[in-house]
Amino acid sequence: MFMFPRLLDGHFEGLGVRICGLAFLLAVALPAAPARAEEAHAIAMHGKPALSAGFTHMPYANPDAPKGGRLTWGILGTFDSLNPLIVKGLAVQQTRGYVVESLLARGYDEPFTLYGLLARTVETDDERTYVTFHLDPRARFSDGKPVLADDVVFSWQLLRDHGRPNLRQYYGKVAKAEAVDPLTVRFDLAGANDRELPLILGLMPILPRHAVDVATFEETTMAAPIGSGPYRVTMVKPGTSVTLTRNPDYWGRDLPVNRGLYNFDEIRLDFYREANGQFEAFKRGLYDFRVENEPLRWHDGYDFPAARSGEVIRDTIKPGVPQPSEFLVFNTRRPIFADIRVRQALTLLFDFELVNRNYFFGLYSRVAGYFAGSDLSSYGRPADARERELLKPFAAQIPSDIMDGSYRLPVTDGSGRDRTTLRAALKLLSEAGYDLDGTVLRNRKTKVPFTFEMLVTTRDQERIALAFQRDLKRAGIEPTVRSVDPVQFDQRRLGFEFDMIQNRWDQSLSPGNEQYFYWGSTAADNPGTRNYMGAKNPAVDAMIAALLEAREHAAFVSAVRALDRALIAGFYTIPLFNVSEQWIARWNRIERPSATALSGYLPETWWSKGQPQAK
Repeated sequence: MFMFPRLLDGHFEGLGVRICGLAFLLAVALPAAPARAEEAHAIAMHGKPALSAGFTHMPYANPDAPKGGRLTWGILGTFDSLNPLIVKGLAVQQTRGYVVESLLARGYDEPFTLYGLLARTVETDDERTYVTFHLDPRARFSDGKPVLADDVVFSWQLLRDHGRPNLRQYYGKVAKAEAVDPLTVRFDLAGANDRELPLILGLMPILPRHAVDVATFEETTMAAPIGSGPYRVTMVKPGTSVTLTRNPDYWGRDLPVNRGLYNFDEIRLDFYREANGQFEAFKRGLYDFRVENEPLRWHDGYDFPAARSGEVIRDTIKPGVPQPSEFLVFNTRRPIFADIRVRQALTLLFDFELVNRNYFFGLYSRVAGYFAGSDLSSYGRPADARERELLKPFAAQIPSDIMDGSYRLPVTDGSGRDRTTLRAALKLLSEAGYDLDGTVLRNRKTKVPFTFEMLVTTRDQERIALAFQRDLKRAGIEPTVRSVDPVQFDQRRLGFEFDMIQNRWDQSLSPGNEQYFYWGSTAADNPGTRNYMGAKNPAVDAMIAALLEAREHAAFVSAVRALDRALIAGFYTIPLFNVSEQWIARWNRIERPSATALSGYLPETWWSKGQPQAK
């Protein structure tokens, strides 16, 4: 009945040889099953993590920093919610990270590398078709309950279905999530074609299933969230302040990623609705540090007694990431800005040389594009062979000077009356259907004057808008400048209820999925995203997809530069200036490490002066 006894007897020895030979041939002809990926302490977007599994602390942290004291943080604006993971409300952003943790933690000295936090190790294959996280069995929420794989799957489902638009977009790419065992969760990423997705999932905020009401999650709330982070929300004064208190039972205080971090016993977040009042409060010592964004104030606003005596210290930090860049943003959803020739004309009319000299003491430079000061910028660089291949289907949309790197932003004579740029602008406006009628620019068909509103919220924004208003008047354009408080500005910006605003997008050395959130077509009609200009550009979408698919660093750089060219060619914004430094003012009761992260300043690495040394 069975063949095996006869084979053992040797009666079918020849057949056995033939079977073994067939097995050998099949083994040679068929590809070997992929080797199981090994668990790792970290994951990098490209290349390998800089720190080995045995690292003791982050290089930008002081592992011996003393614990204790209080940090008071002055924030411009207000809040009506403690949940930063939903669209509704103005949330306290600091609850993310300080209160609610993610599976992995960023290494701020690298472009995009994540190290173990709630997840002790991470595992993925070379194609990144899946990712598995192995949770640290010590991980606990602040109420003492363990962090389990079921909480991770719950958080993924919750944020995919009810979170902010970018979270829904990211987590919607996951084909399947399952809790393999109580401390292991696996995400199937088949078909996503997104090599960044394992890292995006590593940064997913983890919420406790037992303490979240799904039915009310999308509503604003002042209830203190339960998280696994180093702090708990202990006091809330609606719209005014939030107090975070360090959890003495924080499970992760001795992790290498946390040594030297989260040193204050208490962090108080004080909110100010008006910028001048906020600065006056700093001068009086009511809060401990401020990030200065106004060159005029940095140049001559710190001549007060505490600054002269050294009680207030001013730090100038040069980070290694792309320079933050400020732009005037056209809302192309508005018919008046739908024509690219109009946007090109208004770009010509902005007199940067005059503004930089008169208002900013020559402190700023100006670059077209969105990755200034880094290897990712296309400005002034000819496109390489990879870029040309990527942009080939869209060649008609990308001018030759942007492709060959010769395109430059207009340079005026700085007089505020440059005739060359004015003539070029009027020519473009005429081609777009606008003519001068005396001193008024009108639509040729409707005779309606060319006018729009510039929405501003700070003194610097208002000064730039008024200067641009004077430039535009020379072309017969009469815009209005409307100043609103930070709360209304944010509400209108997030709802795309504006004609033109000033905005900046901060970029990293590893741009990824967030680029869809910034300028992807699907984000253009989705309030709450950062596609403020309303860009719907197939070339932009294709370049974002290309950078996400890139496996090697060189291919990734080419894809980002190609994205930069597509955005420049769309003339969605008027580049204002690039910020090459971070300006930080702090009272000397706050100390910081001598080393600075690649990303710049990190308040979580600071400590209170005069506290006993950590043991």
